[in-house]
Amino acid sequence: MKNKSIVLSSIAIILAMLACQTPSFARPTVGPVMVVTEVPSAAPAVSPQAEAFNPSAQTELLVILYENVNPGTVAIITDQGQGSGFVYDRDGHIVTNFHVIEGATRVEVRFTSGFKVFGSVIGIDKDSDIAVVKVDAPAGELVPLPLGDSSQLKVGQTVIAIGNPFGLESTMTVGIISALGRTLDSQNVTPEGPAFSAGDIIQTDAAINPGNSGGPLFNVNGEVIGVNRAIRTTNFTETGQPLNSGIGFAISINMVKRVTPSLIANGKYEYPFLGISSTNTLTLDMINALGLTEYTGAYVTSVVPGGPAEKAGVKAGTTPTNFPGLASGGDLIVAIDGVPTRTFDEMLSYLVTNKGPGDTVVLTVVRGGERLDITITLGARPQSP
Repeated sequence: MKNKSIVLSSIAIILAMLACQTPSFARPTVGPVMVVTEVPSAAPAVSPQAEAFNPSAQTELLVILYENVNPGTVAIITDQGQGSGFVYDRDGHIVTNFHVIEGATRVEVRFTSGFKVFGSVIGIDKDSDIAVVKVDAPAGELVPLPLGDSSQLKVGQTVIAIGNPFGLESTMTVGIISALGRTLDSQNVTPEGPAFSAGDIIQTDAAINPGNSGGPLFNVNGEVIGVNRAIRTTNFTETGQPLNSGIGFAISINMVKRVTPSLIANGKYEYPFLGISSTNTLTLDMINALGLTEYTGAYVTSVVPGGPAEKAGVKAGTTPTNFPGLASGGDLIVAIDGVPTRTFDEMLSYLVTNKGPGDTVVLTVVRGGERLDITITLGARPQSP
């Protein structure tokens, strides 16, 4: 069994990157959704009830949303393929995925007006898969998109993706938020080899395909609530490009709002580091083998020697069970700063969206049938070359 944590293992199913239109894709992407009672400012006032039962009103809402936000979306062309992005501010900063521009020697940014310009990559974050490209463009081309609040998202809310699947620029697709708080493997690896985990990921069924990577995921108010990153699929074209399977992933906008200003100012972003490995899902047989008295939580399978968690006294399992790689006697993390934690994914989402290196967190763990609080001073996540 492979453990998941700030040192998550890779997923068994192929995770296909949507960055470029080349046969070599290996990661997931999709976006979140948010249903609200407001509509874009240019849209006619329509009650939520009317939208639910009036197809004409829904159509008009989507038409106006597209017309309002599409000028802020861009296509990104590199010497290796293509992807999508969006205007972050009036200073010419464009947000996209790191894997869209990774290894590129030239980055061309195409606006919906037809204007084209070469850009410079000024910051990258392998963990969240975010990159910032700076362009020198006329003020009229720079239409920053409004950013939403992904902490307010609910499963079932409508979301809209705009991007450039297979090079078809300014393509709009619609879906719902399928799940929240997912994790994906980071492109940053631990010193031991496994990938770190990227947290606070939105799962969506909006159609996402190669070329959508880096593009915005909107709520019905026209606010960006995520950045499309990857899809999970076992379907491919004849040339090896991954095809949408209804399972896509997007980086939450709250994560983007934490990372992007640092990328603009410093070219990088530092993540908090606990230094633990965990299994995300425990079956009943595993729970019995571990002797646990609770069904949910993040079970600690290992701690990084000398890391923040070990220094604070967090315990990993040491007694072998009949499950390979799973030892009993470890702590079960059930809350972080008083916030209940049902899974490792939930704990990581809280950590990366609320904390930074040097901050402290209080982990509530179950050890030997008793609960205790452990205060930890967070470190900085190591970065691979």
